[in-house]
Amino acid sequence: MKHATILAGFVLLITSSSMLKTVDAGTAAAASNVARVAEPLVKPALVPLAPGAVEPRGWLRDWAMAARDGITGHLDQWHPTFGDGWKGIPIKAPGAEPDGAGWPIEQCSYWLDGLVRLGYVLHDDDLIRKATARLGRVVDGVNRGGTSLIYWKPDEPRGFNSWAHSQMGRALVAWYQATGEKRILDALVKAYANYPVAMGRLDFTTVSGLCNVDAALETYAYSGDRRVLERVLAAMRTPAPQNTLREWLDGRFVPGHAVVTYEDIRLPALLYPWTNDARYLQATLNAFAWIDREHMLPYGLASGEEFMSGIGALRKTETCNVAADMWSTLWMYRILGQRRYGDALERAFFNAGAAPIARDFKTMCYYQSPNRLRSDSLPCEQPHCPGEGGIRFDRLGCPHVLCCVGAVNRIVPNYIIHMWMATADQGLAAALYGPCTVSAIAGGVPVKLACATAYPFEETIRVSVEPQRKASFPLYFRIPGWCAKASVAVNRAAVDAVPDENGFMRIEREWSPGDRVELRFAMPVQVVRDYETEFPAVIRKYFSFEPAAVFTRRRLPFASVSLGPLLFALPIADQDANTPAPGAQWRYALDMAAARNGSDITVERRAMPPTWNWPLDAPVNLSVPAQSIDWEPTDAQALPNAPVAGKGGQLIRLVPYGCTKFRISMFPVTARAWASN
Repeated sequence: MKHATILAGFVLLITSSSMLKTVDAGTAAAASNVARVAEPLVKPALVPLAPGAVEPRGWLRDWAMAARDGITGHLDQWHPTFGDGWKGIPIKAPGAEPDGAGWPIEQCSYWLDGLVRLGYVLHDDDLIRKATARLGRVVDGVNRGGTSLIYWKPDEPRGFNSWAHSQMGRALVAWYQATGEKRILDALVKAYANYPVAMGRLDFTTVSGLCNVDAALETYAYSGDRRVLERVLAAMRTPAPQNTLREWLDGRFVPGHAVVTYEDIRLPALLYPWTNDARYLQATLNAFAWIDREHMLPYGLASGEEFMSGIGALRKTETCNVAADMWSTLWMYRILGQRRYGDALERAFFNAGAAPIARDFKTMCYYQSPNRLRSDSLPCEQPHCPGEGGIRFDRLGCPHVLCCVGAVNRIVPNYIIHMWMATADQGLAAALYGPCTVSAIAGGVPVKLACATAYPFEETIRVSVEPQRKASFPLYFRIPGWCAKASVAVNRAAVDAVPDENGFMRIEREWSPGDRVELRFAMPVQVVRDYETEFPAVIRKYFSFEPAAVFTRRRLPFASVSLGPLLFALPIADQDANTPAPGAQWRYALDMAAARNGSDITVERRAMPPTWNWPLDAPVNLSVPAQSIDWEPTDAQALPNAPVAGKGGQLIRLVPYGCTKFRISMFPVTARAWASN
């Protein structure tokens, strides 16, 4: 469940004991359509390719196309927030200021960021035109006289609008990376060269303008305009961020809003490459470790409803957190190149990324939870997002709070864009796995890669290498931390699949058109045993609608089951995303023998469906020993107090968590299943 439990370090296989090296500006230029002209003091381990260099194939393309045909491609037609956001006009929408700023530009910029990325990932002219029309309005507004990205408002950004500004900055950076258009970089430089130094705080309770730091630093890297870097450094050196930095270094964290938390935790680490001040990096590492220890749920994301809320079977995670967690984790991956971040990204993407989105990508829910039992209650209602406490699927997620339906569009393209990244030695690294093709430069030569696989629903990945001509360069392959045994072959000849200290293996050779690499990552069944904990008392004022008992000290045992990066769940059949089929039996405790470490769980595989839509009839299932039990979970207590005695043993079928809409994934346990804990 916790990253420390299910993930390991990150490394590469090489012919000798070499490490993944850092990337210089020349390599970065080859990795994208545009050159980075300013280099940090500490070079990054990985540099992303331009949006569109990696294209999805197979099941992943099906999912991306569903996003195009569903929420991502049509939000501007569904609500004025997305139809009129960033136009500088009044908007009839929740939280809108008289001129259209406020909530709508925050929520709309989430969508535009995902829209432009997906457009280039799919090379889809319609999506690109739609994104370009709106983003071009912002760029032109700045270049014609606007003083910030909120081009129609003088003396901005301030307060909440500075948060919206940061999200638009992120979208414009992606657009510039994809196109190299000078006018985009000009607008970013103008916005950030004189950006207010008092950007905000790092505490977890309120949104912060400091989230402009990543877009500003990317602007500096591409422009070399020293004014931008100086503004960022000055902002982070103001008293409020420095006070928080000291608290994080001391291990002092106060739970707050989960989206703000995920957006804030990366920010000190972003300063590390440009300052070589290890305190900035360590503060972020401490924050990630705190989340893993105190709030991590089995699907690879922390609880957050809206505030961090401990570990529990009915605790909820806001869908915005999937995108926010992935973004901060991607930055850590880029900076350090350690495989634990690749493992964490895959776990969040394959599990938490899929569950809150309908199979046709046309509706979604504001929250997800490890266990979802029925549609009339559990988890409890929340005042601002009615309907199962925000777990009901709706075209807009939650019509009164539109952040999640905007942010959900970032999830799929951000994974795809970062599947392969550039390395310092003119190589390419397989950072995240799935079916795709890659067009890039390696060893100074154009090269195409094709990854044929149904991963994570199968163990084998077949990579064809097609350089324009024979050329020598390294390819790096992440060996997942959960993989006890990996096998690798080049043109059918086995090579030693030994990862280096970062978790990658490195293969350097003269590559010829038609060369093939085959990887097999044996996926062990993993059973994680842990405890449900109470809601943090410090945030009780934010949870006045929850039963008081949830704040009472507790250690309720549970187990979750994974195969490779996939969390598995007992599926409760559904008639649609909001309606479970009647008569489902879900009252079970896991009863596998603890001493056998999952070896009494059977893996069953079948062919992938012709079109992928996260079906309940999944291509990989687990058959798990269980006992039927008496169990009536409530909002106040989701799990039994202790290991339970069953009423009759049987095998139950588990499917990937992402394929379910109603499920159990945090199970009660029998004494036999808990014995070794």
